[in-house]
Amino acid sequence: MQSNIHDSAYSWGRLAITLAIAMIANVGMWAIIVIMPAVEAEFGSLRAASSLPYTMTMVGFGAGNLLLGRLVDRFGVTIALSLAAVMIAAGFALSTLASSIYTLSLIHLILGLGTAAGFGPLLADISHWFLRRRGIAVALVASGNYLSGAIWPMVLSGILAEDGWRAVYLTLAVIALVGIIPLSFALRRKLPETAHAQSEAMSRAKANSVGLSSRQLQYLLGFAGVACCVAMSMPQVHIVSYCVGLGYGPAVGAEMLSLMLMGGVVSRIISGLVADRLGGARTLLIGSVLQMTALFFYLPYDGLVSLYVVSLIFGLAQGGIVPSYALIVREYMPAREAGQRVGFVIMMTIVGMALGGWMSGWIFDVTGSYQMAFINGILWNGFNVAIIAWLLTRSRRPQAPILAAGQGRRRVNVQ
Repeated sequence: MQSNIHDSAYSWGRLAITLAIAMIANVGMWAIIVIMPAVEAEFGSLRAASSLPYTMTMVGFGAGNLLLGRLVDRFGVTIALSLAAVMIAAGFALSTLASSIYTLSLIHLILGLGTAAGFGPLLADISHWFLRRRGIAVALVASGNYLSGAIWPMVLSGILAEDGWRAVYLTLAVIALVGIIPLSFALRRKLPETAHAQSEAMSRAKANSVGLSSRQLQYLLGFAGVACCVAMSMPQVHIVSYCVGLGYGPAVGAEMLSLMLMGGVVSRIISGLVADRLGGARTLLIGSVLQMTALFFYLPYDGLVSLYVVSLIFGLAQGGIVPSYALIVREYMPAREAGQRVGFVIMMTIVGMALGGWMSGWIFDVTGSYQMAFINGILWNGFNVAIIAWLLTRSRRPQAPILAAGQGRRRVNVQ
């Protein structure tokens, strides 16, 4: 029998608060993309060097998903979020004092660590409060990342034009403190032990083996996450700079980024609904194939109108990919380790974003265009599709139970 707390009115109210926090915390990921052309002009750096602050942000974001995820498992989400808000504010404020692109990049490591609280730790926390509708709940919280990227660039563009990027960062430092900390205290309630036990029982009931331990599946999902997000990062990280290079200007690039991310929000919601019916792995495969298809459209089309259309298509294609990884982990791995296990897989997707963001800038510096960068993304995307397809193929064949490290005799399914 389903616990009264799962999928309850309180669960949906908690979801709304969690989404609001995610929309504030995740601005740390997108702010540098908006100011990248201004930073490049001020410090006189090449495109690869100008991408380093974003890369360091994503490195911090990846590590923060794992570290703060463990903190959530041990002490709860409120403490993790309050600490993160301080780190976000410190990262923004200290960045305004940077005198070189390398100092700015180093400071963005702190910013990324704090920003991570708005993604993996929140996904893990909200997943405990839903069973029947877990897919849509996780997808909605994950949408906070894209809503942040869609809304804040438009809001901040006026400040950037009038007062420069340092004024943008000081504004965001204040918003992080006054927005995240008060909301985090509304999430102090702990999940009842009976609800935890029920979630564990459901995970065990679905664990029909594909011949991989929980740890092996976690690592394989991590590699798949790197591959898909190297591809994902090309349009997301470089769309503003791409538009500047084509002569359309940073404002047009910011609009395309917002359109792309709004498409991602729609995609994440639809993917959540699909995942509640098909499971995380099948949803992940669908999203990965659609993302690779959308990347092909960037190769022949670079006109103004066509880029708006392709950016929307790309957003609609790939939005559900990253939340699907979290769903696979939560469906087939121990609930009490959700924070660290979701955090690890999300960390690996962020490694892919960081690597892809830098790699695309480096390819641009070498070739003088982004065409090869798009092709590079397509090739990495192909690795991701192959891995998930292989897992789904194995899941159809019965396997003998195997000993999972630290978990006793557990079996893992990736349906």
